[in-house]
Amino acid sequence: MHYHSHLEEYIKEFYTQMGIITPSLLDHEEISENSGIKVFYWSDSSQALFANEQPFIFLDETLSQQQQWQEFCHELAHVLLHTGDQFYMSPLFREYQEHKANNFMYHACMPTFMLKDLQLYDCTPYTVLNLQELFNVEYEFALKRLTQYYNKRIMQKRHNIRLRNVR
Repeated sequence: MHYHSHLEEYIKEFYTQMGIITPSLLDHEEISENSGIKVFYWSDSSQALFANEQPFIFLDETLSQQQQWQEFCHELAHVLLHTGDQFYMSPLFREYQEHKANNFMYHACMPTFMLKDLQLYDCTPYTVLNLQELFNVEYEFALKRLTQYYNKRIMQKRHNIRLRNVR
């Protein structure tokens, strides 16, 4: 049995409400339009902010398409899940929010429900390259996300075996 985390369920619901059910439909411009988030490109580092309760994401225009997609998902986490201005936060709370946004980024760029549909069986460079292309992410990003996905599956199998042995 495969259990989904709260974050995995949140992302699945977020995407399926917009009709985004396959990797080919993952597009930050479509997501921002459907979410009412204004996206701008500029020459500074990517960031998210609110002005008059309107969310904005500013993406670094010098980044590759893959990096912009990854940055968009990181900033999307701040828009959807966080409150407050990080400038006024304690360093530890800011670090906590950044950690959560990075975790969200990996799951939003390569959602578990989409990975599950691919019937993945290995972590070879060929598989990682295919995922990199399919999800429009960098190679190292795809490798890390695939590793996360497999690690969770392994842990769930171990947990299920322990539960069967207890009965």
